[in-house]
Amino acid sequence: MAVKELDEFRVGRGLMETREPDFERPLWRRRGFDGAVSLDDMDNALSEFLSEARRKAGLTREQLAELLGISGQVYGRYERAESKLNVTRLVHLCEILGFEPIEMIYAAAPHLFGSKPQEAKSRLNLMRLMARMRPEAVESLLLLVSELSGDPSPD
Repeated sequence: MAVKELDEFRVGRGLMETREPDFERPLWRRRGFDGAVSLDDMDNALSEFLSEARRKAGLTREQLAELLGISGQVYGRYERAESKLNVTRLVHLCEILGFEPIEMIYAAAPHLFGSKPQEAKSRLNLMRLMARMRPEAVESLLLLVSELSGDPSPD
């Protein structure tokens, strides 16, 4: 991609140049509600979400670690934001703790769900409701939303 095309891409996506302590080069990020959220802040939000989800499930760190097939020490690093979760581990945590992956992503980056905090929260709530809908209702809703959006053939 040529420099001009890359600049157009950045502008089109609303990306802003940011700096992170662990990176020598700049990162391009989308602006959050109060500026670009640091990667450390996102890691901390993910660890808080995970800790709360575990507590809501009534599990200790050691119990959850056993269900994940890892040691309590290794799991504790996730809740202390010392280790980064990979997507496979996220899926496994969703299976065990019963949350939707989108909820954890929202905890770290709500700005991805709307241009204002209330819009983002409403979209998350809508996604939660859709996740619990009966299959036949999902099909009906998909047809309705496809029609309203003007995209008659969603993928």
